[in-house]
Amino acid sequence: MIERWPSPGKLNLFLFITGQRDDGYHSLQTLFQFLDYGDEMTFAVDQHAHIRLLNEIENVPCEENLIYRAAQCLKTQAIADKRCEETVGVTIGINKILPMGGGLGGGSSNAATTLIALNQLWHLNYSLAQLADLGLALGADVPIFVQGYAALAEGIGEQLTPVQPVEKWYLVAHPNVSIPTPVIFNDPELTRNSPVRTVEQLMHSPWSNDCEAIARKRFRKVDELLNWLLEYAPSRLTGTGACVFAEFDSEAAARQVLTLTPPWMTCFVAKGATISLLHRQLSE
Repeated sequence: MIERWPSPGKLNLFLFITGQRDDGYHSLQTLFQFLDYGDEMTFAVDQHAHIRLLNEIENVPCEENLIYRAAQCLKTQAIADKRCEETVGVTIGINKILPMGGGLGGGSSNAATTLIALNQLWHLNYSLAQLADLGLALGADVPIFVQGYAALAEGIGEQLTPVQPVEKWYLVAHPNVSIPTPVIFNDPELTRNSPVRTVEQLMHSPWSNDCEAIARKRFRKVDELLNWLLEYAPSRLTGTGACVFAEFDSEAAARQVLTLTPPWMTCFVAKGATISLLHRQLSE
């Protein structure tokens, strides 16, 4: 039997870098909100002991794919905890919609959906907190997708405080370039000293993204895209890019601007969501 599970995208409604740690990671404060838009994944559980991926990513070996790594990590832990047998297996497929290197959290979301879906389908009974701990080893953004609730993230992204930002409508645009995260975080001109603020201060301060200036400097298409969107609505970079988003109070307003976008932009309209599509399905 094939089970279908959503793997939604996210936006960083703001991102402030407050320092750099001795291990090279950056300390930050960022606000995650989910989108009612994303990939769809399929899971077919079997007893053939193997983890199979139906869709390969070009130039990414299977063992490095976050979906495979998440499934293998969960299986290894479950065997060690005597919650499943060596023979447990699964075949995983994905309808990939979220762009790679776009700052929408696609890979992290895929890993989180894999952990949550297989936890249920393999009857492992791990808590969300336990799955989030496993997910952190796969990537700093995986825990937010496991938790499934809009949150302020601090530290390197693992310290989560649930919040309820307004669920606005967004025109999300991709400039058809991919931005590797190290390109942004290794830039010597990146702001690394934004002040640490309380949740209350952050939720009532102007929102921006400390990575945006570097992305605009290093990637001309990002700069062009933002210049165009800012004529119509408040707009900014999500994560380390390359996607940017413009925010609107209604779907109609977002779709009106969508009709005006130039052909070199790849765009979609989505609504912000406090609770992720994945967790809506999980609760059902």
